[in-house]
Amino acid sequence: MAYARLAASRVVPGLARLAALLPVLLVLPVLPFTFSPILLRTISAFFLVWLCGFKLLLLAAGHGPLHPALPLVRFVTCAALPIKLRDRGAENSRSLPPEFLLSYAAKAALFAALISLRRIRARMPAYGVAAFDGAHVYLMLELFMASAAAFARALLGAELEPQFDRPYLASSLRDFWGHRWNLMVPGALRPSVYRPVRARLGAPAGVLATFLVSGLMHELIFYYITLQAGTGEVTAFFLLHGACVVAERWCARQRGLWRPPRAAATAATLAFVAGTASWLFFAPVTRSGLDKAIVAECEGMMAALEAAARKLAAGAARLVWS
Repeated sequence: MAYARLAASRVVPGLARLAALLPVLLVLPVLPFTFSPILLRTISAFFLVWLCGFKLLLLAAGHGPLHPALPLVRFVTCAALPIKLRDRGAENSRSLPPEFLLSYAAKAALFAALISLRRIRARMPAYGVAAFDGAHVYLMLELFMASAAAFARALLGAELEPQFDRPYLASSLRDFWGHRWNLMVPGALRPSVYRPVRARLGAPAGVLATFLVSGLMHELIFYYITLQAGTGEVTAFFLLHGACVVAERWCARQRGLWRPPRAAATAATLAFVAGTASWLFFAPVTRSGLDKAIVAECEGMMAALEAAARKLAAGAARLVWS
């Protein structure tokens, strides 16, 4: 990353800067293979291959969150981690607000509960399995990303943009994908795919192109999970949702159409996301049986965290009583 910053500072945006950044872009896809655990391989692929790769592509074009004028530590942190700095007007602090810690602790406890209940998943009805898997992925991803954000905040002393915004309250697919779920992804795809395509072919084409690229990148991430060629199911999932978002945009512009109450719209949105995810998104992992290996890794991670917490508590008790 230090080389990427140096190269960007010496070369103007365009093809020349892209060529200068190419060595880094070629190395990034190899790095996740240095991890044997599935979780670490997958998370590192998401952080480095997808998000960091797109940030560097935007840097090559002279856009995006990275700039060669950034201090080295801030440049590397912003490139390698799923974070986005708030505007300069935001108050900086290295400490974590109490509400963040409480939310983080509650989600960690819920995630641990889901891990312990995984054994009864096979006896759940289809809709229960879809909801269970969706909650598991959401909590796991948010906890990993929140941990990275907490580290970045402590290191940089900077306010960060939220990574999720309560996706369980989404009232439409546009709301879910564009404003609530994994906001670092639309933050990368909006300037790199949606806006250029929209400028040339219109908004519907921009939406479909964005979901297509998202599907292809998810296929790549799934390759790091399964180490097998993609089946196209994940891409089909995102193309289906992209088409539905285009339809939602059209309906939103029509006057006189009946619109359901927000509670009903939220329930329908979450049911559609969970149902189609169970059908298409989770299929490559569950079919290979790797979901059991991932759960086993999560159980090991939670056990390690529990053991570390007990040691810290015991050490604190000894200090108090000594």
